[in-house]
Amino acid sequence: MSNYLTFSVILFFLILCGPTTFGHRPLSSSSTSPSDLNLISDGVHNRDSRWSYLALNRLTAESSTCDQTYGFLPCTTTVIGNIFLIAVYGYLMFLAASYLSHGSELLLEILGPGIIGGLFLPILGALPDAMLILVSGLSGTTETAQSQVSIGMGLLAGSTVMLLTVIWGSCVIVGKCDLDGTVAKDTTDTKGFSLTESGVSTDIWTSYAARMMVISVIPFLIVQIPQLLNSTSGRHLAVLIALIVAVLLLISYCLYQVLQPWIQRRKIAYVKHKHVILGVLRHLRQHALGRLLGEDGEPDKVTIEKLFHTIDANHDGNISAIELRAFIVGIQFDGVDLDLDVAVDKIMKDIDTSHNSCIEKEEFVDGISRWLNRTKRAATHVAGPHTIAQHLDNFHEETKREHDLLDVGVQSDEVIESVESSKRTTIKAVLLLLLGTIIAACFADPLVDAVDNFSDATSIPAFFISFIALPLATNSSEAVSAIIFASRDKRRTASLTFSELYGAATMNNLLCLSVFLALIYIRGLAWDFSAEVLVILIVCIVMGSFASFRTHFPLWTSLVAFLLYPFSLALIYVLDYVLGWS
Repeated sequence: MSNYLTFSVILFFLILCGPTTFGHRPLSSSSTSPSDLNLISDGVHNRDSRWSYLALNRLTAESSTCDQTYGFLPCTTTVIGNIFLIAVYGYLMFLAASYLSHGSELLLEILGPGIIGGLFLPILGALPDAMLILVSGLSGTTETAQSQVSIGMGLLAGSTVMLLTVIWGSCVIVGKCDLDGTVAKDTTDTKGFSLTESGVSTDIWTSYAARMMVISVIPFLIVQIPQLLNSTSGRHLAVLIALIVAVLLLISYCLYQVLQPWIQRRKIAYVKHKHVILGVLRHLRQHALGRLLGEDGEPDKVTIEKLFHTIDANHDGNISAIELRAFIVGIQFDGVDLDLDVAVDKIMKDIDTSHNSCIEKEEFVDGISRWLNRTKRAATHVAGPHTIAQHLDNFHEETKREHDLLDVGVQSDEVIESVESSKRTTIKAVLLLLLGTIIAACFADPLVDAVDNFSDATSIPAFFISFIALPLATNSSEAVSAIIFASRDKRRTASLTFSELYGAATMNNLLCLSVFLALIYIRGLAWDFSAEVLVILIVCIVMGSFASFRTHFPLWTSLVAFLLYPFSLALIYVLDYVLGWS
């Protein structure tokens, strides 16, 4: 209710401002003409050039007029007025981003991942930024679009840099737990602000997301090739090629997001199967009437055949599912909550190659030999001879590490909703998505105009205004939710938080850049953003490479992330305004 009340108050102030432009009439030193007799006196008559007069700076732009967006929304040339308009329109874009985020999450809870989570959710998350980028170069003449398109680039660069620096570092600080090696202990924070012993850890899927973010910078490299070669003839073609590559990468990324839940389930199922193999081999070793491995280190088929006859209770030459179940009762599949019937089904599918619902002696010997050889491969990195116990211990460590990286647990507080509740939630989600989209579409253009007018009034480059201010509007709801989610001090929530940050940066590099490149190409604008592209490349590659090959982040890594933000601003300023890149 408070959001809607605030929304109403803002609209009231907009109406109060009215569809009015503000200007001024300069003082004239000429004699008053008869047509001026009806004007109100400004207090200065027959200005004498010998005397100096105090001229008050009204904090206006050099141009005393401004164009009302849509013909009725207020605009102004004063600094204070534009600050107010930027704040109002920025808050409206913040509301749009919040509604889109909340509606997407509700829809994801009902329909699950797949197409919703993999396709619509990332696109809707990047929609406010894409809208602002689109309107920055869509309206007006080519000259106007060329001057305003820097706002779109500022938003694109600022949004990506803010996600991977300020928000990333904040999530490390608020989500920190005690580090035990490379794994953070859930909800345990006794090390305080230790730079090396406190931090967060994630799963392997988060590292994959970081790698995809690094790959997503390829279009930036392509569009910069003519600048690197100091060529002017191929710039338009480079923009087109970069646009095609960005669209193809966007489609590939969305397909991966759609298929990711299936890929995760397959990989986790594979690791659980390795736990089954380990548990059965340890159980067989305890019941074996001899050594499972011979003197040459190869599986001992005689001992394995004896085990077959031990399990074959009715001595019919086959092991049935019932006999197998009776044999493995009591096995503890370490680290996995696995039902006994599921374990029996996995073993039967792996060993019963004839698919006749029973295991013959040859199938049993071949299957156990194959399993033993797999355990031997896990110990190849350790020098010296190995016993079967050492092979199994090495295999156990490898399997445990894989399972720990792939699966960090599931939420225990999930609630299954009733059908009626799901319908209500679906309607609410759709309405929030519609409302967020409408607000973003309506107020993106006025916000860009306000930033442009503020830049004219203050002589501050529009790029820096959009780099710093606009991401606060479009990313603030995402930042707050990410920080709150990370503060739960759990490895699972940390993995989801950082995956979302990398995903949002990837969508900026693909979807938002595609919109930007399409504007540049269709309208024939000049691509002159070498400094901005360099900053995006540095931040994405540094943070992405950093997260691609490690799954734990001590507290000192947050300092690196924070320092990258002022470094990015300083680098753009030096390259553009000191060295004259643009």
